Amino acid sequence: MKFKSLSRRLRQQATDVERLLWNCLRARQLAGFKFRRQVVIEPYIVDFACFEARLIIEADGGQHVERNESDAKRTVYLESLGYRVIRFWNHEILEHTDAVLEQIQRALINIPSPQPSPEGRGGQRKFPGSDQGSDSKSCESALTPYLADPFERRRGQ
Repeated sequence: MKFKSLSRRLRQQATDVERLLWNCLRARQLAGFKFRRQVVIEPYIVDFACFEARLIIEADGGQHVERNESDAKRTVYLESLGYRVIRFWNHEILEHTDAVLEQIQRALINIPSPQPSPEGRGGQRKFPGSDQGSDSKSCESALTPYLADPFERRRGQ
């Protein structure tokens, strides 16, 4: 229960950077993938997680400069569970939000196949329009090609 209550408290006391990123990730806004925030993956609590894509996003502030070794150990552990971990410095999220979202989007739409196909043609899962770029300045405009009904796109696959 300790992790659950701590996770709830972290959601309630989110930093401005975490709120900014959450506003862009929530409600399946990014390529139709569902994110959760302050998620317990014992013995850790991660900032953002997309279980479908096995992707974890961490927003690192100044305190992480001194915790580099423990962050590396944490990343190795999470990767051993099959997650991919992407870390961004807080200033990157604040100053280059669109570039951060594009990097997350690329990670989401290029999900490695868990096992190669019998013909040896495993590879990357791609979604329609996944190779389109964006020059926009807000979450909504950066994601316009991906804001359509995510279930409609998946039904067509």
